[in-house]
Amino acid sequence: MADVRAATDIPVERALVAGARADRLGFAFVGGYQAALTMLCGPADGVRSLCITEATGNSPRDIATTLVSAPTHGFTLTGRKKWATGAPFATELIVAAKIGTDTSGRNQIRLARVATRAPGVRLVPSRTAFVPEIPHAEVELDGVPVAEADLLRGDGYDDYIKPFRTIEDIHVHAALLGYLIGVAHRRAFRRDTIESLLALAVTIRALAHADAKAPTTHVALAGTFALVAREVTAIETAWAAVPDEEWHRWQRDRVLLQVAGKAREARRDKAWSLLAVS
Repeated sequence: MADVRAATDIPVERALVAGARADRLGFAFVGGYQAALTMLCGPADGVRSLCITEATGNSPRDIATTLVSAPTHGFTLTGRKKWATGAPFATELIVAAKIGTDTSGRNQIRLARVATRAPGVRLVPSRTAFVPEIPHAEVELDGVPVAEADLLRGDGYDDYIKPFRTIEDIHVHAALLGYLIGVAHRRAFRRDTIESLLALAVTIRALAHADAKAPTTHVALAGTFALVAREVTAIETAWAAVPDEEWHRWQRDRVLLQVAGKAREARRDKAWSLLAVS
C-alpha cells in the first residue's frame, strides 16, 4: 500500500493505481476500500477497517455498541461488530458506537479510532466463499479505552456512515476500472476497449469530488455503473478467448460486482424521486 500512497495524494487516483497494479479483483477491491476510507476519514499510515454492522443491521437503531465516559481515559467502548472488512490485517478500526439519544429517542452515533491490538479488542476471523484474499472478522470490544482525540468530528451517521456507501462505490469502481485497464493492457486487447475504460476512469474521478449525498450524484453514478457493466462484458468476451489463471480467479470472484446491487438500485430510485419533487 505504501507505493500506492506515494503515487498520488488523491484517494480516487490511489484506487485507480491500486487496481492497475493488482493481479486479482480482491487486491483491487482492497485498494479501493482503503482509498474510500481515506476520502471519508482522512489519511492514515496503516490499513483500516470500518466497523458498523451489528447483529440486526447498520442503521442508528441497530447500533448497540456503546461509548461511555470514563473517569481516567476519556471513554470506554463496549460491543460487538458482526462484519468488519479486512479487520484481520488492519492496524486500526473505525468503530461506530452510540453515545446517547436525542430528544426523539434516536441513537446519537460517533465514530472512534481504535488500534486493532488495543486492550479489550478481540477479532474472530471469518471468510467468504469468494475473494479469499479479503478476510473479514467479528469484532468484540470489551471496555476498550478511547481518548477524546480518537473520536471523529461530527455526527457519526449523517457525516460518515450515510455517505460511505456512495464513497465506497465510487472508489471500488475506480479500482475495478484500474484493474480492467491493467488486464486489457497486459493482454494487448483492442485499443478502443482501453479508451472506453479510460473515459470511465475520468468520469469516476470527477464524481469522487461531487457531493456524496446529492441525488444528482446518485443518478450520474447509476449511469456510470451501467456503462462499467458493459465494459466488463466486453473485457470478458476478449479474455475468455485467452483464459489463464487470472481469468479463473476473476470467474471465482466476479460475484463481488453484485454485492450491494439492490442498495444501489434503491439509491438510484430515491434520487430520481427527489429530483422529480424538486
